[in-house]
Amino acid sequence: MTVDNLTLRVATPEDAQSILDIYSYYVLNTAITFECTVPSVDEFAARMRRILTKYPFYVALLQGKIVGYAYAGSFIAREAYDYSCELSIYVAYDVKRSGIGKSLYTTLFNALKAMGILNIYACIGVPCKDADEYLDFNSQQFHSHLGFKTVGTFNRCGFKFGRWYSMIWMEKLIGEHTGDHHLISFKQLTAADKN
Repeated sequence: MTVDNLTLRVATPEDAQSILDIYSYYVLNTAITFECTVPSVDEFAARMRRILTKYPFYVALLQGKIVGYAYAGSFIAREAYDYSCELSIYVAYDVKRSGIGKSLYTTLFNALKAMGILNIYACIGVPCKDADEYLDFNSQQFHSHLGFKTVGTFNRCGFKFGRWYSMIWMEKLIGEHTGDHHLISFKQLTAADKN
């Protein structure tokens, strides 16, 4: 399945409820996220405000309805890690495998490159052995298809739905590692785009 007329834009905290409508499915029905309780709209909007002070947060819309989102965040809160960030992406369950995720990530990658980010990471839940009704290997395969490589595994580190799951770190390098890099925040990038 592919989608036509997809539009992407920068998310705002006012989108929190629509985004939470997508995310809550994954919290309640999957081990794709290790979060076990759906956050409140206010809590999620606060998360979005924190992210948007420095990093990009995009939503995808079909016929005016938010059907997916992707954002970047701090990889590790130490200054030396500023050229790296962690990504998250969720697409509404009923429109998965339609190209929305790739479109969101392409837009996110371009913004991060423009900001001076060099390394991007994805923290992905995986089954310990075989896929089950709560978790499969689709996210790992999606990221691999987009050029991410697995760089670490944390075995049986998450417990959800009465069973253990592992977590992998995947990495993609999106810039050249030289000594003359300059970073800007997403806020600075979008302000420059408006001028």
